[in-house]
Amino acid sequence: MSEKAIQRSLLASLSKREYRYTAELPTAPDPSIGIVLVTGASGYIGGRLVPELLSRGYRVRIMVRGQSPEFREMWPSVEVVDADARDRDNLRAALKGVHTAYYLIHSLLLGQREFEAADLRAAVNFRKAAEEAGLTRIIYLGGLGDARAKLSSHLRSRIRVADELARGKVPVTILRAAVIIGSGSASYEIIKHLVKRLVVVPVPKWANNRCQPIAVRDVIKYLVGVLETPETAGMSFDIGGDDVLTYAGMMKELAGILHKKRLFFPWPITSIGFYSYHAGMLTPIPAAITKSLMEGLKNEVVCRDESIRRYIPFEPLSYREAVIGALTREEQDNVRTSWFSAYPPAHELAMKLRELEGKRLYTARFSILSSKETWQLFASICKIGGKEGWFTHNWMWRLRGWVDKVFMGVGHGRGRRSQTTLKVNDVIDWWRIEDLQPDMRLLLRAEMKLPGKAWLEFDIESAEGKNRLSIVAHYYTESIAGRIYWYVFVPFHHVIFNELIRQIEKRA
Repeated sequence: MSEKAIQRSLLASLSKREYRYTAELPTAPDPSIGIVLVTGASGYIGGRLVPELLSRGYRVRIMVRGQSPEFREMWPSVEVVDADARDRDNLRAALKGVHTAYYLIHSLLLGQREFEAADLRAAVNFRKAAEEAGLTRIIYLGGLGDARAKLSSHLRSRIRVADELARGKVPVTILRAAVIIGSGSASYEIIKHLVKRLVVVPVPKWANNRCQPIAVRDVIKYLVGVLETPETAGMSFDIGGDDVLTYAGMMKELAGILHKKRLFFPWPITSIGFYSYHAGMLTPIPAAITKSLMEGLKNEVVCRDESIRRYIPFEPLSYREAVIGALTREEQDNVRTSWFSAYPPAHELAMKLRELEGKRLYTARFSILSSKETWQLFASICKIGGKEGWFTHNWMWRLRGWVDKVFMGVGHGRGRRSQTTLKVNDVIDWWRIEDLQPDMRLLLRAEMKLPGKAWLEFDIESAEGKNRLSIVAHYYTESIAGRIYWYVFVPFHHVIFNELIRQIEKRA
């Protein structure tokens, strides 16, 4: 069978299983157990776990740090509670009446200086609150690594969290995974973008360490499977895919799938800081995350115990199948969750434009009258960013994003979760959607590094028998540097936004 025929076969088989990861899970649902709490529901894994639990009939409560209409829209039957694991009083309310809690909290996005202490503090609080609430069980997804070896700070923190949770009276099921491969996962995005953007790939010594990657769908299967297998309570398991590869081997495999000819050669520089900074510039993943993840490449992360397969017997996907599944999701424009769902940290608590009522705001408005329908104009607005670009002066948008990356900001490369659909809290390059009212308003909040707070608003309203399409730039600052920044960029606003509004109307 030819290479293309193999890929078509894999794509066909994967697409049949796409709808629900747990459709072929050998365990049986038990909705009678009561409330299942999912912490970190707005994150990459949590956002994929919740719909799987709902599809199997469970009563689900999610714990988030800030209310958002997106949760009600995605999961109408879910109970949403506001809580922060660093606040014991919050946790008491969130855990009341809960049978089993999924602990998917981590503070990796805070950067290396802060995340270990924050992770441990959250775990201690959660353990104590779970005991007080009388939980039956906790399920924790941690990192794979040999505790006897000298581990990276990321893997060390995951193991310490597991140990802390297990110290309590509530039985804990611990699943330990290495690199998770799926559309939108940080590890997959790093590998994919490096392969796409580097023709010559330097391979440091640690890139030849072994790893056992696992498909995100198999992680979800195990998370649901242990819930439905009571005898796994109080046990720890290694979970991995069907292959053991080196990190360099993973990149070579992906290059082959993408039909990219790449030259891999040994490289004497082994500094993680050097590689993480440049990976942060070449990929959408910020250096704070790439450094924490790449530190773990110095450790071999291979399953030493595969007893999980006795309790939850299914064949995990190979690395190749996992990659093709991720690429398929992207081609279908159907990526469920992405690494940037939870980045920057605490973005859900960021200041909202409506909260600045009565404050002095700097604004610039640009409008145009159009005879086109509101739905046509709004549909055109909703295509901005990502692969489509910003319709005009794209080099200026990219340059501003590159400058942000240099200063360790989010940059311009995050793109979009979907090129055809938008919802509140979605990301569009360095913006996040703060408000979305179909055919009326799209409000974006800037997440780049600024000496102030910025928003970009798109409005449509009736005027003079036509529709007025407007772009309004809002800016708030209390510093002299912030004011200087605004006035320096005012001329650029006129150039960019006047042309952008014309292009939106033209393409409607």
